[in-house]
Amino acid sequence: MIKHPQNILLVVLLLLTCHFTVLASEIELKITKRYLNFPISGQEARHKMTFQSEGQPELNIVIRLAAGEPDYWVFKDVSNLIGKTLTISYEGNQAGLSKIYQADEIAGADSLYQEQNRPQFHFTTRRGWINDPNGLLYYDGEYHLFYQHNPYEREWENMHWGHAVSNDLIHWKELPDALYPDELGTMFSGSAVIDDQNTAGWNSGSTPAMVAAYTAANRDRQTQGIAYSLDKGKTFTKYEGNPVIDSKEKWNSIDTRDPKVFWYEPGNHWVMVLNERDGHSIYNSSDLKNWEYQSHTTGFWECPELFELPVDGNTDEMHWVMYGASGTYMLGEFNGKTFTPTTGKHHYITGSIYAAQTFTNVPNGRRIQMGWGQISHPGMPFTGMMMLPTELTLRTTKDGPRLFNEPVKETENLFIPIGQWRDLTAEEANKILEAHSAKSTLRIRTRIKLSHATSAGISLSGQRILNYDLNYNKLNGAFYSPNDPTEMGISADIYIDKTSIEIFVDDGAFTVVMPRETVEKNNEHLRFWGNNISIQSLEILDVASIWK
Repeated sequence: MIKHPQNILLVVLLLLTCHFTVLASEIELKITKRYLNFPISGQEARHKMTFQSEGQPELNIVIRLAAGEPDYWVFKDVSNLIGKTLTISYEGNQAGLSKIYQADEIAGADSLYQEQNRPQFHFTTRRGWINDPNGLLYYDGEYHLFYQHNPYEREWENMHWGHAVSNDLIHWKELPDALYPDELGTMFSGSAVIDDQNTAGWNSGSTPAMVAAYTAANRDRQTQGIAYSLDKGKTFTKYEGNPVIDSKEKWNSIDTRDPKVFWYEPGNHWVMVLNERDGHSIYNSSDLKNWEYQSHTTGFWECPELFELPVDGNTDEMHWVMYGASGTYMLGEFNGKTFTPTTGKHHYITGSIYAAQTFTNVPNGRRIQMGWGQISHPGMPFTGMMMLPTELTLRTTKDGPRLFNEPVKETENLFIPIGQWRDLTAEEANKILEAHSAKSTLRIRTRIKLSHATSAGISLSGQRILNYDLNYNKLNGAFYSPNDPTEMGISADIYIDKTSIEIFVDDGAFTVVMPRETVEKNNEHLRFWGNNISIQSLEILDVASIWK
């Protein structure tokens, strides 16, 4: 006999509630156009979206799909699915799902690369978030730039490898994403090589495999995988034996990521430099699949690099350079298994740049670097940028060999001289600068004689873009000591883009990167400042857009 039927009803309702699962809305699309356009709203919560199509791996992402008026639009290139059926399921508001549409152009294509805050001579993605450069590689006449990419939002998430190519390191063509999240995790940073000797066995006839080494990351574990491409990085096949390194237990840490791979000729083997917990580990392999741990160097965080450079171009004096994501480096010796530091840590760059990586296989042995600009672009449907490609060299200084960093010679094609002046007072120089204060892009080359100044620099709209303090030997807050700060002063090569500023001090001895403030302060415009200074030289150059 049931004495309290209302209690039984309550229990049943509770059980139903405990086992209730949100059902995803679903649409099927016969793909007839190149792109799918998605409306995005920052007011919406992220919800899971799944893409399924015959013959393709299932793809799961999260997305802030706009149910109402979107803040901006993003897109997915589905040109490889034309003629096929794509099923999209979504666990959020169905109203957002219904706004997705197909087109042969992305939403906003009519203003692409002409937007108000689009950088004009730095690479930015058409839509979404970008951070670390990955897989930098020169092959068959093209420079390949892969990069961390969230195609579905201008915030960090859904890590893919984006892809762009260039013939000159300056003008970039963005291609479809190259690596996608899978069952092991999202695609974190890594590197790429050309397997000329077919060590992995993936070459096809005379076509060598382009092999990417990357980190697959989920909440609990970061492992290393590899994938290969036979079509110049347009599509990759992931190795069925992934992960090739799973070292969480060895280090008692989830932080095991960002493999940098290169061929070590003296030992006839591959080297992987992998950031693990508190520094960089060295692994060796003969086939890119089976890796053996060799050694570890503490004191670095993320995005490892290891390469050899001559001092002053003299190949009889060579040093290995090891660095991490933050712009500090060590010089040392390397035998293919162990890096032995011969100096303490130094820094050559500071500010809003992170995770720089160098290109593999560059002609003439140049060591060319690109770094992620941690810079936003107000009101734009994209975040982040790549800073200018620079050439790294070792040069003799009063403190010993040091790393120098200057824009590659190819950048010179972007700049049009406006005028040159010498031996100016600060007042005379400021009158010249005043005529160019309103420009959204500009390059300024100058040498400031400091004399008895205690501090000096250059400001733009009230933002002190160059700020040197002689009392504390600090340049924009970081320690820097010129060879002779009083007589020779300091030189600066300043690159001003719509949202960023890069300054190369004393021919690349030190580099400063910063966001450009967009709100003018105190009506100051562009001017030199500091007591007892003179301007030994001043050159102003106009800048051509890389997008035209």
